[in-house]
Amino acid sequence: MAFSRRRFLTLAGATAAGVTAISPLEAFYARIARGEGVTGAGFGPLQPKLAVNHAELANTVIGDLRNIPLLELPPGFNYTAISITGQTMSDGNPVPGDHDGMAAFRGPGRSVILVRNHELDANENKFGNTRGVIAPSDKKYDQINSGGTTTLVVGQNRELLKHFGSLAGTIRNCAGGPTPWGSWISCEETFSQSSTGVPHGYNFEVPASSKIGLADPIPLKAMGRFSHEAIALDPKTGYIYETEDRGDSCFYRFVPAVGKANAPGQLAQGGTLYALVIKNKPTLNTSNNSNNAGGAEGLVPVGQPLPVEWVQIEDVDPVQDTVRKEAQSKGAAIFYRGEGAWYDNNLIYFISTQGGPPAVDSTYGNGQVWIYNPREETITLFVEASPSGELLDEPDNITVAPFGDLFLCEDGGGEQFVVGVNQKGELYQFARNAIVRPDRNGEPDNSEFAGACFSPYGDTLFVNTQGVGITYCIWGPWPRQYRKFR
Repeated sequence: MAFSRRRFLTLAGATAAGVTAISPLEAFYARIARGEGVTGAGFGPLQPKLAVNHAELANTVIGDLRNIPLLELPPGFNYTAISITGQTMSDGNPVPGDHDGMAAFRGPGRSVILVRNHELDANENKFGNTRGVIAPSDKKYDQINSGGTTTLVVGQNRELLKHFGSLAGTIRNCAGGPTPWGSWISCEETFSQSSTGVPHGYNFEVPASSKIGLADPIPLKAMGRFSHEAIALDPKTGYIYETEDRGDSCFYRFVPAVGKANAPGQLAQGGTLYALVIKNKPTLNTSNNSNNAGGAEGLVPVGQPLPVEWVQIEDVDPVQDTVRKEAQSKGAAIFYRGEGAWYDNNLIYFISTQGGPPAVDSTYGNGQVWIYNPREETITLFVEASPSGELLDEPDNITVAPFGDLFLCEDGGGEQFVVGVNQKGELYQFARNAIVRPDRNGEPDNSEFAGACFSPYGDTLFVNTQGVGITYCIWGPWPRQYRKFR
């Protein structure tokens, strides 16, 4: 979690010339090079709005929310607020807290199945009335831990049809990523061992099913034991790319033993783990941060593709937290807090949440967006936040809309927004967390957005806020011409 103030986003005056990727951010750099502004109107000015189902929100863990706007959205957009912490799920258990990473899958009858993480620590209770994901002992990876996932089935009218626990006994399930065969890879953001002696720091696979039931909690050990954040799977190769949430993290590639997996459970057969190295720049610190881990401002030019190669990790399941240390001993590049990741249009996007030159009030930066091009074997720094500003504050989760815009979830201090990057290269604020808490005399919630993902039908953006623990279904006048995922 980050606790920084609001900051501006600025970019170096560089172009993306020579980059083979076509993306909103490439257009962004072209605008910068021409001296044009980068702040766009987006979908219009944000306005406070009540949830369409506000009449159902009388008894929440923080009080009566029926007359409190939970989000600010552009004109024409609406939302429902569903599966709130403390509500009773279809399996009879309370909704756990700390809603985090999430993905959307096709369900029966044009419903949508959401698999959602809960970033809960051992025995963590939210609001004093929940105990994490509740499960029988044979379905819990570790008996004392509260984290895991829940699954939601959402109808065509964005109404909640059912929700239930789907993975239990894990810890700090932060982000993850979807697979093409209909499952969610849930990542533990920790390297720890519980008091019961159970090791943590793994990924787990959760099938996206509309049937109430818990997944077998099988750690995918070959994907590495470290402080995981997110994954992005390239369907062309079957390779899985992994981020690590550490100040000196690395960026990884997992090659499954089965080749291109196509069904749940196949990843448990093992594979080979690699770490990214920037050619001719061994152990390059990409943070551009003179106060962190040996970085230096301007060390990595913005918008310049850098050739990469990969080194194999031998000890993927260490007793000590050494995966990144082994990687760096072999020349792997260093990123400052790798977080959200997403595959789209033959590219892997990933976030360095506190990369960049140091903020005016901190020793760490305000965030970077990187793009790895697996066809060209290059990596490009596309966005880097400057030390001051108020357009983007420490991006975390990332997704790509069916019409091509990027949506970035903020995880910094103060007001929290979902920030878009459109096809013209303009940044805009799409949503603001507007909750004021009746249990705290109207204090702003200001908790992070997380888990942004679009319906497979292209009509709804799903996203969570973590503080209270709410899942939102947002719809409105999206562009008519969707750019299909490839």
